[in-house]
Amino acid sequence: MFHLRLAVLVVLMATGTLLGTAVFAENRIDSQRHDAPELSAYGEFTVGVRTLEMVNPGQIDILAIDAAAEKPTEWPRYDRPLTVEVWYPADSAAVGSTELKAYLRDGKTEVTLIGQAMRDAAPLTGGHALPLVIVSHGSPGNRFLLAHLAENIASKGYVVASIDHTDSTYRTRAASGSTLINRSIDQIFVLNELARLAGKDGNFLNGLADTGNAAIMGFSMGGYGAIITAGGGVTQAAVDLSWGGPHGTLGVHLSGSDSHNALTDSRIKTIIAFGPWGMERGFWDAETLKEVKIPSLFIAGSIDDVSGYEKGVRAIWQGAVSVDRSLLTFDNANHNAGAPMPAPREADKVDEELGFNLAEHYNDAVWDSVRMNNISQHFVTAWLGYHLKGDKAMSAYLDLAPNANDGVWAKEDDGSQKPEHTHWTGFQNRTAKGLHYEVLKAGE
Repeated sequence: MFHLRLAVLVVLMATGTLLGTAVFAENRIDSQRHDAPELSAYGEFTVGVRTLEMVNPGQIDILAIDAAAEKPTEWPRYDRPLTVEVWYPADSAAVGSTELKAYLRDGKTEVTLIGQAMRDAAPLTGGHALPLVIVSHGSPGNRFLLAHLAENIASKGYVVASIDHTDSTYRTRAASGSTLINRSIDQIFVLNELARLAGKDGNFLNGLADTGNAAIMGFSMGGYGAIITAGGGVTQAAVDLSWGGPHGTLGVHLSGSDSHNALTDSRIKTIIAFGPWGMERGFWDAETLKEVKIPSLFIAGSIDDVSGYEKGVRAIWQGAVSVDRSLLTFDNANHNAGAPMPAPREADKVDEELGFNLAEHYNDAVWDSVRMNNISQHFVTAWLGYHLKGDKAMSAYLDLAPNANDGVWAKEDDGSQKPEHTHWTGFQNRTAKGLHYEVLKAGE
């Protein structure tokens, strides 16, 4: 009898049915820790998700240009394919699969992610059109790398579109020049294409997406693209880099050029850039950063060894003097601060070709990924609520003591705050630790 009970226990543990627990093997992207800040919680809307295939015709074919040969008289062109995942508020009665199929960093291993968004669910109808958020992954990455954030934001009344950037995904990674040139172009093209679909009778986005009220949210190279899209043209030194765009093709984003000036789009109201790459490599300077035209939230780890911190992300934040901007810092976190989803269980293996454990692509050595994701969800909710929805109540979550460790918890028994209360709004007692949130206004 003992052996029978033990066998049953083993089966229950393996299937995750013991005591009603979730399946242990699930790669969940919707986790909420007990100490998650207030605004990280999912919103009131049921969420749907759909995959769109887009083609941007007549783009410069960077991979077809021979950097060692003479500059061609005409750039080779191709029709550039882009896959876009769209999360959106759905009909409350919708049912469907909540699985997402995604590839790992090795570009070979396909895994199943579990969230709350239901595949191809009927969209919410009868309401006003909702703000649009375009998500741009790192290099390499894919459209699911920030899926935890995309789904969470959609539940709060946004349409969220995440791009697979061709030549920059785990499965299509190619010459860096394609990534450097195409990031901002992809972002604007997707905005235009979503606007076209939102105006088309019978399309699920019709009446749902307000593409005239949009934000760009990018991680690493996606943050690089967001800064360019926001107005920060690159330097001549960046255009001249031998390993960048061949034959000066990056000049399309040169500060002050007609092509870069034409990229400015009044529909984009703000950007959020996680660990934006490029400053330490000379892609911007004090003059070009002055051209950033819209309020910006930067999120970074204080020991980022990919994009850099003091001379990287922090320098971008300091240099964008023409706009109001904020910097959220995870103390002692590296490049993955707040952006990537938790590492899928299948990622815990060393890839011989890459030479490292795939989980390193998602994890941080100091911070728990879910903890960082929850904090990002909180701040992104406040930032977008304020800048896209005009919700002035969100300002309370953005008016904080710069160093979270200095905050003082002082409340009466009835929950009202004492005068000396400076603890970060929305964080439970003793949970606002290891963080900085700094604000600079236009002109500072």
